[in-house]
This record gives sequence, structure tokens and C-alpha cells, in this order.
Amino acid sequence: MAEIVNLRLVRKARARGAAADKAAQNRALHGLTKAERTRQKTEAERAARMLDGARREED
Repeated sequence: MAEIVNLRLVRKARARGAAADKAAQNRALHGLTKAERTRQKTEAERAARMLDGARREED
């Protein structure tokens, strides 16, 4: 026999899980010090320059 499930509770639990995932993402994104953000930005710019420098010219 199947277990009886309250759909409202399941829906709320799923929403809480999604909110927790989003909160963890925001902590990772916005929880950096200024030096870490600067280093991350510098590394991203360097990677973009390296990629653009390796690009072939199309005729």
C-alpha cells in the first residue's frame, strides 16, 4: 500500500530546499573579500585576453 503524502508539505519542503540552494550560491558569490573579488576579476580578464590572443583571424 502506498504512503499518504501531504502535497502542501512536499511543495513547501521543495521550496525550502531551493531557497537553501540559492542562499548557498549567494554566500559563495557575495561572501568574498574585496581582495578575493579583485583577484577573481583579474584572473577572468587575463583568461579573456589569452582566449582573444589565441583566436584566429577570419578572412
